[in-house]
Amino acid sequence: MREIVLGNTGIKVKQNGFGALPIQRANKEIAKKILRKAYDGGIKFFDTARAYSDSEEKLGLSLADVRKNIYIATKTLAKTPEDFWEHLNKSLELLKTDYIDIYQFHGANQMFMPGDGTGMYECMLEAKEKGLIKHIGITTHKIQVAFDAVESGLYETLQFPFSYLASETEIKLVKLCKEKNVGFIAMKGLAGGLINNSRAAMAYMTQYDNVLPIWGIQKESELDEWLEFMDNTPIMDAEMIAYIAREQKELSGEFCRGCGYCLPCPVGIKINQCARISLMIRRAPSAYWLSEEMQKEMSKIDDCINCRKCVSKCPYSLNTPDLLRKNLDDYRKVVSGEISVAYTE
Repeated sequence: MREIVLGNTGIKVKQNGFGALPIQRANKEIAKKILRKAYDGGIKFFDTARAYSDSEEKLGLSLADVRKNIYIATKTLAKTPEDFWEHLNKSLELLKTDYIDIYQFHGANQMFMPGDGTGMYECMLEAKEKGLIKHIGITTHKIQVAFDAVESGLYETLQFPFSYLASETEIKLVKLCKEKNVGFIAMKGLAGGLINNSRAAMAYMTQYDNVLPIWGIQKESELDEWLEFMDNTPIMDAEMIAYIAREQKELSGEFCRGCGYCLPCPVGIKINQCARISLMIRRAPSAYWLSEEMQKEMSKIDDCINCRKCVSKCPYSLNTPDLLRKNLDDYRKVVSGEISVAYTE
């Protein structure tokens, strides 16, 4: 079993972290069962956010009695000092704790720093001085913001998407974090659902001894996979390397990661679902993708006014309107039966 040390924070945990975004979709009883099983199975790092509806509350209700044995990372979307303190105090209340191990600026579009006029980094420093937080972190989907944060020396951890679909630039970012002794927390290790082989996803992560993946877990069956890998960790043998190479080739080029930074759309298109539907109906089969509800959502693409606001906001510089139209064309062929795709209930 591998252990990961998160940079200079000194936080040392077993190789899998718990991403608590999905448990907002589980009821409190199921969420508690999953969280306690994760803890009993050796997972000691839990990542949540003020923006994840009742995720923090469920963590607090489930793990408050073992608080000293775990690490909690949460996040704030605050852009003003007033909101910062409101978010932090609410997180502490819901998590039933008097401190947070890693407090992160959530989905940052800029790198807050001392003296930038926002007062936001100063809030982090004050919270740390008061003992309300232990370490300062940042999460982002924007690669330049990520590089700037790591180079600045101001942040102890970086949370960024990372999977076996990572580009050379993203791999360079991981290596820079190791060089600068900044903890790297990997979100979207399954690329937002596009990766459907958990063994391959885990094996890939083992190549980077400074990366702590946080797997989004909603069901007990999902948790069981990651707990199995704690002791029986998949390795990057020749077969796995060949498999991942085929995956990378199939998913090369432009594709939507589903981050949602492009939203809201002026005409109500759910871009983060609709712009990748072609991949999802093939790689994450579900009756929902072909449901009447989803067909109505896809039809909104016809109303696109080509304002290109989504393009300007996309962290990956995608030509989103073009991607939407290509997905709609493919989708309609699937719905009509012109293209056959298997799906499950």
